[in-house]
Amino acid sequence: MIYLLGGSGYVGQAYQELLRRKNIPHRSLRRSELDYSDPAVLTAALRADRPEFLINAAGYAGKPNVDACELHKAECLFGNAVLPGRIAAACEAAGVPWGHVSSGCIYNGLRPDGRGFTETDPPNFTFRHPPCSFYSGTKALGEEVLAGRPQVYLWRLRIAFDHTENPRNYLTKLMRYPRLLAAANSISQLQEFCAATLACWERRVPFGTYNVTNPGQVTTHEVVELIRASGVCQKEFVFFQDEAEFMLTAAKTPRSNCVLDTAKLASVGILLTEVHTAIARDLARWQKAAA
Repeated sequence: MIYLLGGSGYVGQAYQELLRRKNIPHRSLRRSELDYSDPAVLTAALRADRPEFLINAAGYAGKPNVDACELHKAECLFGNAVLPGRIAAACEAAGVPWGHVSSGCIYNGLRPDGRGFTETDPPNFTFRHPPCSFYSGTKALGEEVLAGRPQVYLWRLRIAFDHTENPRNYLTKLMRYPRLLAAANSISQLQEFCAATLACWERRVPFGTYNVTNPGQVTTHEVVELIRASGVCQKEFVFFQDEAEFMLTAAKTPRSNCVLDTAKLASVGILLTEVHTAIARDLARWQKAAA
């Protein structure tokens, strides 16, 4: 049996769907029924139920985007930096291995050699390397809290998307925003992300940090062209002149735009679909939200 924390969120719901589809017994914990932010409470539950693994998809991302984190800093700091440490303490006390959904948004740009960031590259979009968003700063602190901890995976998600219209879906956001920022990024197809991270445990790959994004990089302009080619949305997409205009007129905080290297995940035999192919596939099977 697997414990799932944060099962009601965008990523957590995808984990629930995956676990149900694979007929894997699991318990999706709500803090209203069991306060898993209390290490003693979570430790007692782990010792009682003896799950073989725990997935932490809980955290604070802000709605509708990371700008909201600038207004709710206490909640953001607790969810992204304090909570992971408390879960780690409980899992270690109960002897339960686990995985933590982290973020690749602790980087910006490319490495000096023009390649994507690897898992061993120090983050460059954090409180220690400003400027950064408060969200990215707290996610980096969360990774620091878990550094050196035993029996834990850190899975770096970036800009989730899939085939279903949803305010949290990157493709939906691009279709709805009045203007877009041109940038190059690594992004994660949501269902593939969940399947790849679960595979880490199923295959017993070495614990540690993994960039879990679809191989390659994609620009905002390329995604827009794929959207238009699919026929899903034919609106006239408008772009900001540059990042300076974006920050001046539309954003409260800087955004992370970066490329991650996925060679480590591939080296353990876990492969995701190439990013352009994955986007085109999801647009071809696009499902609009129920009215």
